[in-house]
Amino acid sequence: MHEVIICEKPKSSEKIAQALSPHAEKKTYKKVAYWEFEEEGKKTTVLSAVGHLYSLKPLNSKNEHFFDLEWIPLYDIDKKKSYVKDYVNAIKKFGKGADIFIHACDYDIEGTLIGYNALKYICGDKSVENALRMKFSTLTKEDVLNAYHKPIDLDFNQVDSGIARHVLDFIFGVNISKALMKSVRESTSRFIKLSAGRVQTPTLSILVDREKEIREFVPVPYWMIKALLEEGIVADNKKGKIWDKKEAEAVLSNCKGNDAVVDHIKLLNTTKKPPFPFDLGSLQSEAYGVFGFSPKRTQQIAQNLYTEGYTSYPRTSSQKLPKSIGYEGILEKLSKDSAFKKQIKKLPTPLKPNEGKKKDEAHPSIHPTGVLPKKLSTDDRKLYELIVYRFISVFGEDATLETMKTELKIGEEDFLFRRKRISYMGWLEHYPFRKVENDEFPDIKKGDRLKVKKIRSEEKETKPPARYNEASLIRELEKRGLGTKSTRADIIAILYDRKYIYGKQITVNQLGENIIDTLREYSPQITSEELTRQFENELQEIMAAEITKEKVIDDAKKEVISILEDVEKSKLKIGQKIYDAYQESRIVGECKCKGNLVLKYSPRNKSTFVGCSNYPDCKATYSLPRGASVLKTTCEKCSLPLISFGKPRQRACLDPKCGQDGKETKPEVVGKCPECGKQLLKRSGRYGEFIGCSGFPKCRFTQSLEEKEANKSG
Repeated sequence: MHEVIICEKPKSSEKIAQALSPHAEKKTYKKVAYWEFEEEGKKTTVLSAVGHLYSLKPLNSKNEHFFDLEWIPLYDIDKKKSYVKDYVNAIKKFGKGADIFIHACDYDIEGTLIGYNALKYICGDKSVENALRMKFSTLTKEDVLNAYHKPIDLDFNQVDSGIARHVLDFIFGVNISKALMKSVRESTSRFIKLSAGRVQTPTLSILVDREKEIREFVPVPYWMIKALLEEGIVADNKKGKIWDKKEAEAVLSNCKGNDAVVDHIKLLNTTKKPPFPFDLGSLQSEAYGVFGFSPKRTQQIAQNLYTEGYTSYPRTSSQKLPKSIGYEGILEKLSKDSAFKKQIKKLPTPLKPNEGKKKDEAHPSIHPTGVLPKKLSTDDRKLYELIVYRFISVFGEDATLETMKTELKIGEEDFLFRRKRISYMGWLEHYPFRKVENDEFPDIKKGDRLKVKKIRSEEKETKPPARYNEASLIRELEKRGLGTKSTRADIIAILYDRKYIYGKQITVNQLGENIIDTLREYSPQITSEELTRQFENELQEIMAAEITKEKVIDDAKKEVISILEDVEKSKLKIGQKIYDAYQESRIVGECKCKGNLVLKYSPRNKSTFVGCSNYPDCKATYSLPRGASVLKTTCEKCSLPLISFGKPRQRACLDPKCGQDGKETKPEVVGKCPECGKQLLKRSGRYGEFIGCSGFPKCRFTQSLEEKEANKSG
């Protein structure tokens, strides 16, 4: 009897094999590791994929539209994936003639599809028909053994939903991108690489709308009146924003020469309940706010912590912690770490988690397994501790917040101030990532007179809507029902990689904005949130057996054909507008001859350089180091743009001859690193300028320029 278990990644196969048998032996076949053991006359081989082994490709690349697709090995599409061939061959060799097949990839749509394709296209249809499915949320020995001894049937509705998602993404993304590039080529005889997608384009559309809101916003002036009193008290005039300058001046006049009299004091006690357990979205949001991790980086670290067995499966939308995960046992194991033990022993009994409403049929919320890491990188350690302390705090008591609301009279004008303090820490004691308000309450009572040191009128302006950052954009996509918990971070990363957006506070460049404007004018379905949301709902309906994948794919083809017909009708206008926007987006600065400095590509050298738009009248050109990016900041000496290049990143003038003695300018030192004491340097990256430690990569401390300035002023 021969049993074959197929896992999603090599690390997962190692964990599963070691959990199933202490006699599991690691072997290799063509550089691919696999595990084998034999017990009670049954030989078990544990094999691994490396993520997706198969991808979609058109049956005939000469067809006008790419609708007829087939699954083929990834190494036949992408030469960089040649290593995948060894994994396919290993599964083919050991799967041949096997009696039992067990699908042990991650339990979600992508994991299900990875294992299904491996079985179907490598081991044959019979392997799929008879396959058993292991379902687990952690790679602990207990969970793996339970999933192995209590297997379930393969969920073919989940398979169909996964297939449909890939087909939809392909026929929308590839066909529409191809049509847009063709329109540019036919209108300008130029080639530029463009990207559009079923979720990507509506996401860019949301960002363009915000960009226009900010640009079109007209600020309105207003005045705030504040009273600076003794004991460091700052009180606000109860009128709040005053829109008339004369009214503000009248308030100042009414207060002149008067003391503040305490009119009323109200003490309020409010409770702050513990937070909900992490789902992927809230983990990404919290990690961004606390550590500045991008959502994609958080997802990568969380996946690594899961495969190492330290935390549960991260791609979940659940805010539930079922008792079946054994949280008493998890807390007991975590208590072996003295820092965690200090917090755990203060938890109330019986243990009861504060859960949210969101559910996920596949997995519970993200939680630690109780297995303590022996060694983690700095970033991995940060995220691990965030997950652990969140898990502990979920079981904590309500915190109590005391608020002192004081109303004052200064002449005939009403003022007030508030002070807040924590009267009972509760769960806040277990979660060191939340700022605790602890103001001092002044010793005053009704009727007391307070000396007014100064009455101040502050002139301000209304602010435009805030730009999205990656975390807030993920929340917005979730609210609008666009994308999935697993794909949203990747969608945003694609927009950065395609150079449609830049900056930590996301800004859309001219190319990204013009693409959306052009598509809205000539083919609004491409940018339609409603269409994208409709298909997302239908993909869920496939999983619930309420609709077939064939019906969803056929409907998608009809929509794509309609979009392509719209593009074809106006292809010359679309192509010219997109190309003009592309040209504008390549402008990086002003030449000394007052022409535009433009990013250009040399086919002969296969490299990017900067040249003047007035060529051949101006022949100024500047080569760029490999991997360099041109910044928006300029050289103080010659006003040419600065560039960012090298590892670690450093900055220099675009003209290498500009610096003293022809040397490139060095990164600016702005302080000392609070973590290791080395120099902090001003650097540039995908999000624009930021502060980073000179000790990188050993020390990964980073900080935004805004945070640096805020700390200075504080």
